[in-house]
Amino acid sequence: MTVQDIRAFNRFYTNVIGALDYSRHLYAPFTLTESRVLYELAHSPHTDAADLRSELSLDAGYLSRILNRFEQDGLIERAPSQRDPRRRRITLTGSGRETADLLAERADESVGALLATVPATDRPRLSEALHTVRTLLSDPPPTRPEDVVLREPGPGDLGWIVQRNAALYATEYDFNADYEGLVARIVADFAEDHDPHLERVWIAELAGRPVGCVMCVRDDAPGTARLRLLLVEPDARGLRIGDQLVSAVVEFARGVGYRDLVLWTNDILDAARRIYQRHGFVLVAEKPHRSFGQDLVGQDWRLDLHGTGE
Repeated sequence: MTVQDIRAFNRFYTNVIGALDYSRHLYAPFTLTESRVLYELAHSPHTDAADLRSELSLDAGYLSRILNRFEQDGLIERAPSQRDPRRRRITLTGSGRETADLLAERADESVGALLATVPATDRPRLSEALHTVRTLLSDPPPTRPEDVVLREPGPGDLGWIVQRNAALYATEYDFNADYEGLVARIVADFAEDHDPHLERVWIAELAGRPVGCVMCVRDDAPGTARLRLLLVEPDARGLRIGDQLVSAVVEFARGVGYRDLVLWTNDILDAARRIYQRHGFVLVAEKPHRSFGQDLVGQDWRLDLHGTGE
């Protein structure tokens, strides 16, 4: 995607709008901006001038001239706002509502005529494409920890775990393909043979996409579970997703009767280590090693599930 791609689309869509609005039929006798103001007033009955300026990104003086004209033509009424006496609420008169309805009807007819040229089988694609453009170019709503959902993996999620671990660790720590091979073996072993009562995978989902993962599997030592492959996408960090994932593993392991929960990591993973410490894990051993193309210090951590826990 380049600047020229956006500009080319703008020229194309401007031509489409021009074809719809032949001889200004759609908005006559109003301008496009005046029609937008009428639309907002029709759909926001408790608005005022400040709301309109914010919603439509209009200059205050320009909006004031439009509203004065509307009032002179009997399309709107202004009265003190019940929310703030310093403001004046703007409402459509009966004539103003009829005018707004007429403009909406013209727009519906024009868009309907355009849509009629699109085969029915292609309309879902068009709808999805329009939704994608709006979503990507809109200011995203602020995300909160409570917006994150932990769920079981669905089709393709185990492959996502391998791909994202390999990509992120290569980018952030310069790990080579050996690490991807290790993750692939861990995930394959789980997929081919695991006890769903004693082993689980969690996917953290935000706004419909996976942003994190963790595994709980049986360890070789009796009564011991192992936490593996904790990961949080960079753009989702700061929402305590790592804490949620580790909490899920701890609660699950304790609930099914494991006595201990262990994990192996490397000392360079500072953020992960802080999460483990918050949840009561204790460092029990560490050893230098050469793996994944790097000189590292491996660490073994342990949590006594019969102790105080978190």
